[in-house]
Formats: sequence, C-alpha cells, structure tokens
Amino acid sequence: MRLMLLFAATCAAWAGEGPIHETRFVFEPQALHTHSSSLVQLPNGDLFAVWYAGSGERKADDVKLEAARLPAGGTRWSARYTIVDTPGFPDCNPIVFVDSKKRLLLLWPIIIDNNWESALLQLRVSGDGGVTDPPRWTSAEPVLLKPRHLSERLIAEINRLLPALPAGKHREEAELGLKRASEKLYLRLGWMPRVHPLELPSGRILVPLYTDTFNMSVIAITDDGGATWTTSEPLVSLGGVQPSLVRRKDGGIVAYMRDNGPPPQRVMASESRDDGMTWSAVVDSEIPNPGSSVEVLALKGGAWAMVNNDTEKGRGRLSLWLSLDEGRTWPVRRTLEDGAGSYSYPSIIQAADGSIHITYSHSERNAAKKELQSIRHVRVNEAWLREPQSAAAASSPR
Repeated sequence: MRLMLLFAATCAAWAGEGPIHETRFVFEPQALHTHSSSLVQLPNGDLFAVWYAGSGERKADDVKLEAARLPAGGTRWSARYTIVDTPGFPDCNPIVFVDSKKRLLLLWPIIIDNNWESALLQLRVSGDGGVTDPPRWTSAEPVLLKPRHLSERLIAEINRLLPALPAGKHREEAELGLKRASEKLYLRLGWMPRVHPLELPSGRILVPLYTDTFNMSVIAITDDGGATWTTSEPLVSLGGVQPSLVRRKDGGIVAYMRDNGPPPQRVMASESRDDGMTWSAVVDSEIPNPGSSVEVLALKGGAWAMVNNDTEKGRGRLSLWLSLDEGRTWPVRRTLEDGAGSYSYPSIIQAADGSIHITYSHSERNAAKKELQSIRHVRVNEAWLREPQSAAAASSPR
C-alpha cells in the first residue's frame, strides 16, 4: 500500500508534463560491428556518444573508437568520426563522463594480444568539457592498477564456491581463475570499463571495472581527479561483471551487475557503506539477466531507472524499469525493444531538462538476411513511465 501511494504521488507530480518517447539512429545501420556505446551531456548542452566499431571485436586489429554529437536542441546526430585509433590494436568499451569540474573524461581499454585478459586501461581528459568538436584532449595516459587484496580474496572465494559447481563451463572457468590468481600480470591487466563512473559529494570518483580473466569486478577510485588511483576491495563472484553504481540518499552505494555465472540468470548486486572501498557479498536479485550489460541511474526526482535485457536468455528484449524505493523493489517496466534482433549494452543519462536519454547497440537483419548494426538513441521522460506497461514486481536485496 505504501509503495502504491508513493507511486500515485509521483504520478501526480508528473501530471503537468506530457509523455515523451522519441527514437532515432545515431547513424544509419551498416555492416561493421558496432557496439558498447556511452552517452553524456556536455557542459554546453550537446549530447556526445562514443562506441567501438570495426570488422570484429578484440580479435580485429582495425577496431577503433567512434563518436558523434547531437547539438543542444537538435534532432539529428552529426556524422560519425574516429576519436581514438591505436594503430594495430583493438580499442574497445569506451565510457565518457563529465565530472564536477566540467571536464570530459574518456576511459577505454587497448587490447594488447587480442584477448580480453590483456586489456590496458587508458584515460584521456578534456579540460573544456569536450565542447570543441572533436574534443581537445589536455592529458592522456594509462591507468595502472594493483587491486587491493585481490589474490587472497580470489583464492578464498573460488575455493569456497568450487565444491558446489557441477562439471562444465563454469567449473572450468573457476579452476582456471584459481590457477591465475597468484600471477601478477593477470591481476594487473584485463580491467575494462563498461558503464558510467559515479562521483560522490566529496569529489571522489568511482570507476566500475571488471575482468573476464576472473569473471568478477573491482572499483577504481581517484580522490584527485584521476592523477592517482587505488581500488576497492574486490567484488568476487562467479560471473558478476560490468557493475553499475547508484547512490542512496543515506550514502550507501549499490552495485548492479551482469550475470555471467551459473543459473539462475539474475542481475547480481552488492552494497558499500564506506564510499566504495568495501562491498558486501555479491548476491542474486530477482531481476532476470541473460548475461548482458545493465545500467542503473538515480533520477533527479528520487526514482531509480534501470535498463536491462530482462530475460534469462538472449538480447531480444530491452526494457526500462523504475524503482520508487531506491532499488528495493522495481514495480514498473516499459519495453524499449522486443524483436528478433539484438538490443544491448545500454547507456543511460538524465539531461539538464529532466529528459532521460538512452543509447544502445542495435542489430537486426534486413530483408536480404544481412545483419546491420548501429547505435540507437531513445529519449523519454518520467511522464512516459507513469502508466506502467506491466507490473514487473521484482525486488533487489535490501
């Protein structure tokens, strides 16, 4: 009853604004592999999106980072252009973020030997917030990490979980992780971003990272705007990767993760009560996830929005969920895509005018059965969410 009253009150607050739902491609669908976009609003009001594109993923040395811009008040994205191309190496999984100093940060991994385990994290900073086109980078350097207590935590947790794992893929991955857990190179390389950083009121920036080497996550932490870095304690699990961070009003931080582990296929979750340094045990929520990226955002009005492939298998449905109690329950779901294609790796922001913007990888086959790919951009508002399409009635750990 309390939740329904809260929902009714929120709907009443939205009543003065009509629903908005707009969709467009950032560029026309084409044959090149195009994936993993990240979206940000720049200080001048423009939207700026980056992604990677090429003839493949980590195995293709022509993979590079591309970008486009939607001018403030505009309806058409600019022509796509190359923003990073490391000669002879794949550039993947970019994220963009504007910090409280109005600087634009771009983070991404260079893949050294065509395997995810060799990812080397890079950082570029644009001091003017990226308002020039293309952005003018004022610094560029690698981010080198020595994750805290990772080896001992990995060994202890994998040994704890192994007895319950049946023979098969997940047990083999866990046993391989155990062999690698004492090797410095595997512990220090392989860290990749996927979703937006979270800046705390103190100015601390938390950059969620994950590694396919061990199928788990860690948070990179900087208290000086990226000059120096440390890490959180590891978020060790069997498959909890690509964490998305959202902060509650009481200061607690929740990490929601893609599930690459054994059944049940659920969004995985953990919580921090000390500004991201340590994390509770990673557990399953009740939210379906097929092993695909998820992102969560705290909206200005207090609700939380989650974009997720809310199925146990496949990426044919992409949905926007709404929580009115800071992630404890998710009673509202609206479908963004539900078809025969693949719609995945969402990036979500709320613009200065309150509208919600989402970009994601869009792949469908045309009439000639040729796969065409692009980045899709959706703009909605909270009024569009006020009449729930269906009751999801899922909950997350408290």
